[in-house]
Amino acid sequence: MDDPTGTSQHPPLQSAPVTPRLNLPPRMSDSSLPLENLPSRTSHVNRMINSGYSPSPSRTIYSDRFIPSRSGSNFALFDISNSPVSSEGKEDGSGTYKSLLHAALFGPDTPQKKDSLSMPKSRNIFRYKTETRKSLHSISPFAFDEGTPGVSHTPVKAPRKVPRSPYKVLDAPALQDDFYLNLVDWASHNVLAVGLENCVYLWNACSSKVTKLCDLGIDDSVCSVGWAHRGTHLAVGTSNGKVQIWDASRCKRLRTMEGHRLRVGALAWSSSLLSSGSRDKSILQRDIRAQEDFVSKLSGHKSEVCGLKWSYDNRELASGGNDNRLFVWNQHSTQPILKYCGHTAAVKAIAWSPHLHGLLASGGGTADRCIRFWNTTTNTHLSCMDTGSQVCNLVWSKNVNELVSTHGYSQNQIIVWRYPTMSKLATLTGHTYRVLYLAISPDGQTIVTGAGDETLRFWNVFPSPKSKNTDSEIGASSFGRTIIR
Repeated sequence: MDDPTGTSQHPPLQSAPVTPRLNLPPRMSDSSLPLENLPSRTSHVNRMINSGYSPSPSRTIYSDRFIPSRSGSNFALFDISNSPVSSEGKEDGSGTYKSLLHAALFGPDTPQKKDSLSMPKSRNIFRYKTETRKSLHSISPFAFDEGTPGVSHTPVKAPRKVPRSPYKVLDAPALQDDFYLNLVDWASHNVLAVGLENCVYLWNACSSKVTKLCDLGIDDSVCSVGWAHRGTHLAVGTSNGKVQIWDASRCKRLRTMEGHRLRVGALAWSSSLLSSGSRDKSILQRDIRAQEDFVSKLSGHKSEVCGLKWSYDNRELASGGNDNRLFVWNQHSTQPILKYCGHTAAVKAIAWSPHLHGLLASGGGTADRCIRFWNTTTNTHLSCMDTGSQVCNLVWSKNVNELVSTHGYSQNQIIVWRYPTMSKLATLTGHTYRVLYLAISPDGQTIVTGAGDETLRFWNVFPSPKSKNTDSEIGASSFGRTIIR
């Protein structure tokens, strides 16, 4: 390598005989020049060498190529340290990154294994610029807070805590222990409807007031209740195969519709269209605005229909039966457009996801014990979770991507799941019989569960839409144990 100063390669502190040489192009040699004819220039060079002459720092000496040097750079201007030099005289290019990474992980005040090299006191890179210190967020491998340099202090979100005890318990005498019935529903105007034997009772969640809506008489009993999505209309399915429509605000029956030969254990609303499922294996579509008792009849199940749910866009109806089948119908079909045969027991638990179009969850009975997820858009089975117990009900949270399942034999538990991982957020216990009934509050925070132990229990399981950790207004209304009739 050529020496940029044009001097010899001997150590600077040792003296050695030096023969004067000129920096000449490659085509020329020293022998081609008659140095003896240049006494004045030769004597001048000798005087410079013998007198220990050193170039002036203000004078720039050029060589045949440019070799950069960082010794004159002020790295403190950019808030980074100079690159350490290895024993071989080469700069360690990773030194700056290691120092920056160490400061990001352990803080700027944490000592390193080796002391940092002292900053050379030299000129600024740009003489006309005032030296300032600025943090180099753009080159840092981590995000920095303005207050404290180092790793970002964004707090890790702690798992949401679900209360393990109900905040309220209602006594519900004569609440039937029948897997195929649906006797509890929660209205959009915050009123709970409960079927007890041959009567329907209304419980106002705001005032805790109990109202007896109807009495079917000694020869009939309530098998299902279902609120319309808007307004105060309540449908009541009976053991005689009839469906009654009541105006709950006036406690007045509007009409009675027939068509089924056996008990009506499942009801589902879609705007003004009411679907009813019966033990006679059929599903009837009823338009309460029409004079006819029903406008169409859906056939396909080989046993009692015990589960009915309309999708949130009111385009698809899912039905489950005691024949272990799950069917999907559209608004105009009389035959199922999709048939799912994955369960090995009765399918009562059905729930459509409010977060993803076409996502359907279903649960099987004692011999099955599984929750299955289906994509009705692509007609595919997505996943299966063995819960270890009879699956009685399912409901999705509309505030977060979670769902609740209630169970019967043999553990009688309530489980809060996070979807799609299906990790358990909480397992709630308290019922001593199968948890056959489930409904969710209008705000999506509270669920009510009912069982053959003749109790209704209220649980705060889901966060609110705005604040994920606030308590439900419904739960704050009253505490303790009261009777619903």
